[in-house]
Amino acid sequence: MSAPPVPGLPMPVSADDILDFWFGPPGDNAGIAARQGRLWFGKSAANDQAVASRFADTLIDATAGRLGHWTATPRGRLALVIVLDQFPHHIHRGRPQAFATDAQALALSLAALASGEDRQLSPIERVFLYLPLEHAESLAMQERAVELFAALANEAAADERALFDNFLDYAVRHRDVIARFGRFPHRNAILGRVSTPAETEFLEQPGSRF
Repeated sequence: MSAPPVPGLPMPVSADDILDFWFGPPGDNAGIAARQGRLWFGKSAANDQAVASRFADTLIDATAGRLGHWTATPRGRLALVIVLDQFPHHIHRGRPQAFATDAQALALSLAALASGEDRQLSPIERVFLYLPLEHAESLAMQERAVELFAALANEAAADERALFDNFLDYAVRHRDVIARFGRFPHRNAILGRVSTPAETEFLEQPGSRF
């Protein structure tokens, strides 16, 4: 999946490197989520620095389209989605660049869905293939995200149902915000957008910032 190494230069990052970093050693869905959850969804300067130090150049290459060959396999495409959808929020936290590659990640996810590639991934991997839809400021994409996460929850084993119900709950909450405002108000300050009075009131409520 990766280009051959060039003598004297660091080894290029491969799709497998991304997946190994993001998901860690193999395990069941709930175990992986419990182990990796702080990296995925926590706000930690140490984790942000770990992503930036290892993968900032990978994000540049992905943004420039130089990693398109990763899409030759479902897991390679997933790795590229993670680079474009997840890593910017670590590398550029609190800055407009955190959202700059959302459209690229969404296009990759939609292509995977159109081809049925998502069915070749494990349930916990599918979560991250679907998240670009949940991050889109589009009601149509939000509705589809809810459908996808509902299907994941319905298919989950009994001992993992709570995990995937939680992912579904977040999808519903994201959808409801877009249905109400047409955008995510918590992004306004970062993106230089002026909040409406209703958005300002909403942002004062607990749980309004994802």
